[in-house]
Amino acid sequence: MEVLATGPQATVQDGGRAGCGHLGVPRAGAMDPLALAQANRLVGNLPDAAAIEFLLGGLAVRFTEPVGFSLAGAPVPAYLGTVPVPRNTWTYARAGDVLTTGQPAYGLWTYLAVAGAIAVLPVLSSRSTDSLSGLGPPPLKLGDVIPIGSCRGTPGTPSDVFVENASASARLDLEIHWGPRDDWFTDEARRTFVTATWLVSTEVNRIAARLTGPRLDQRRHDQLPTEGVHPGSIQVPPSGQPLVFLANHPPTGGYPVIGVVSEPDLGRMAQAAPGTMVTMRVARPRTDLTGRARRGFR
Repeated sequence: MEVLATGPQATVQDGGRAGCGHLGVPRAGAMDPLALAQANRLVGNLPDAAAIEFLLGGLAVRFTEPVGFSLAGAPVPAYLGTVPVPRNTWTYARAGDVLTTGQPAYGLWTYLAVAGAIAVLPVLSSRSTDSLSGLGPPPLKLGDVIPIGSCRGTPGTPSDVFVENASASARLDLEIHWGPRDDWFTDEARRTFVTATWLVSTEVNRIAARLTGPRLDQRRHDQLPTEGVHPGSIQVPPSGQPLVFLANHPPTGGYPVIGVVSEPDLGRMAQAAPGTMVTMRVARPRTDLTGRARRGFR
């Protein structure tokens, strides 16, 4: 498969490098794992197999061999030659066919999966491009020829009902868990954090999304030792404006984390365009078999 155009950004992504945080290696992987899994399922791949992730459309490729492919995630207009290509189903391409995509109607990230998956060499058990540490293949560029694997499964059956993270809504409600450093903030800041409406700023990339809104003041101002962070960690630097870490987040951070976005909502956060209004909803306490609230959920 030959790359003819990349749009603003196109990389190879899979399920990421889980378990390497102690080596200082972030997970990376797909910004929208649900869309990646859906695209892969439609062409018979494992859910976390490597595919092409591209930002805001503009990707064009020429298929160098006959293969099934699918598109999922942010809804881009797509054409195989001059024939429109539907999203969320698989399509057969002949050798020499050209796939072109336009700008999505909403959302940011779209996935192109091919039967057999993208077969670039893995690094630390992942084929993902890590833009922060430089691991994995470099971002795609014009003229790249991308290898396709030969192990091909049975294409999935398209469904009329899909659960998608990309949404046309201008509002996004995120479930969060408090901590681990919410006690570094004033009571007023904690209250503001979950009652204010935040805006996704233009500072959005694979590493993080900055939210803008009222300032969150800290009750403590001593230096926090550097500590590990998790995808979805909401770090608050001295500016008082929260930063939500996404797929390519750094393995550690030096500012207090007031809360963490629930894993199922992370893909929705990643697909939120600048200007999206965001509200926070605290996760309901979990209880054990005795009915007692589990520690860590308030």
